[in-house]
This record gives sequence, structure tokens and C-alpha cells, in this order.
Amino acid sequence: MTPTPSPTPQQLLLSRYSHLADSIAKLFFPYAEVVIHDLDSQRVLYLANNLSRREIGDESALEEIERTIAERYVGPYEKVNWDGRKMRCVSSVLFDDAGVALGVMCINFNIAVFEDMHGMLGMLLKGAGLVEQPAELFRDDWQERINTFMHRWLQERQLALNTLSRQHRKELVEALYAEGAFNGKSATHYIANVLGLGRATVYKYLQTLK
Repeated sequence: MTPTPSPTPQQLLLSRYSHLADSIAKLFFPYAEVVIHDLDSQRVLYLANNLSRREIGDESALEEIERTIAERYVGPYEKVNWDGRKMRCVSSVLFDDAGVALGVMCINFNIAVFEDMHGMLGMLLKGAGLVEQPAELFRDDWQERINTFMHRWLQERQLALNTLSRQHRKELVEALYAEGAFNGKSATHYIANVLGLGRATVYKYLQTLK
């Protein structure tokens, strides 16, 4: 009986790791590319979701591979893709059963789209073109003053509005009263709604203060 020939390093790499490359690329599609490099030939052996416009068989151009083998992986690090956009990358060494390094799997993540989003969000949050609140429209905006006072009060005590205890709500009503917040028209109804209290409860708290 003819013995079954042992798989080549390339066959072993593909059988063990190509489905992992596909899984990672699909999970992070369309932002991640996964490349398997064959150390024996120093060439690209497999590509999943090709973002770098390389081809199977291209030279890998791996450098300082001995250090990478010893540390088993390297990264995250950044490199520039063909279109000038940044990629964030991690490279992991692939071994056989005997612990011999056969290849390197590189996961290349396109972060440029997120940098664009970050820039857009930064512009929106900074308020490009923002003007002051029109005084003629909001001269007596008591709701905003109540909101500002309440959230400053909460921040000073490291509390959250949706987790306030009944005692905290009572204390906040008292603080709002001292601030003159109940002078606004319909202020009692508004504060009761914001604090999740019945108006009767708010009036009860206020009676003890008058």
C-alpha cells in the first residue's frame, strides 16, 4: 500500500488557515483584508477581501522575520495602502505541529473611513458656524436654565438622572426651589416630568419649604 504523501507547507497553510482568513474578512467586511504569506517562498499564498491590489504569488517583502517568529506576532502597526489611505495591521506567525514557522497571516484593517467619520463628528461637535443663541427668541428660556442647573447638580454629586433615589429627587427639588426654578410658568409640571415624579409629590415637597 502506497503511503499517503505528507502535505507541502503551502498545502498545510491553506488547509489550516485559509478558512480563518475568510472568516475574519467576512466578519469585518468590507474593511479588513487578510493575507497569508508563505515563508518558504516569501510570496503571497492567499488573499481574502483584497484591498491592497496584490496578487497571489507576489513577493511578500517580509523583513525581520526572525524577531516576528520569536514573538509570534507583531502589531498593531500602521502602513499606507496603494490609495494613500491608512491601514492598521497585525501579523501573526503560523506554525505546524512541530512548532516550525510556515507562514504569516496579516490582518489589514482600513481605518481611513473611520478617520473620515471622526473628522466629520469633530466638526459637528465643535459646532462649525455656530452662533450664539438668539436673545430675542430665548430671552426667558426657563427650561434651559432648569436643565443646566439640574445637570450641574448631578455632575457635582456624580449621579445620573435615571438612577436617582426618592431621597435624591427630593433633594433636587429643594435645590431647584432655592434656585428659583419654580418661578417659571408650568415649571412644576416640567420638573415633575423630568424627575419622574407626580405633581402632587412635587407640591408636597414644596409645601415643606414654604
